[in-house]
Amino acid sequence: MKVSPADLQLLSLLRENARASTAEIARRLGVSRTTVQSRIERLQRDGIIAGFTVRVSDAAEHGHIRAHILVTVLPRHAPAVVQALHAMPEIRSLHSVSGPWDLVAMGVAENVEAMDALTDRIGLLDGVERTTTAIVLSTKFER
Repeated sequence: MKVSPADLQLLSLLRENARASTAEIARRLGVSRTTVQSRIERLQRDGIIAGFTVRVSDAAEHGHIRAHILVTVLPRHAPAVVQALHAMPEIRSLHSVSGPWDLVAMGVAENVEAMDALTDRIGLLDGVERTTTAIVLSTKFER
């Protein structure tokens, strides 16, 4: 599955707005609508595009607190911790990482008290050794 530079540009535009029309994407890439459609179909067929999702606007969550929650997990407890975090709707993404932490979660809560409660719930999970939370001040861009 080779991804060309043109495919990477297309994927970048789709990450920004997967609902953009084929004509709009074609115009931005300087290619035909047919080319865009066939590339998208090929990328889906090859498993490069696994699906499309919804990104909620900042206005919809205005005033909410977002934070990176760094989690250290005891040996052999990672699968259960991942499953428990997946069940928490406040956790928007979860990444396994190298370094002093095992997992990095993106949490969203209505206010500081709710974020505090979320981090406490995570810290109480069986197998979680410790957490460190970094509140997001602003997002410069997201794809």
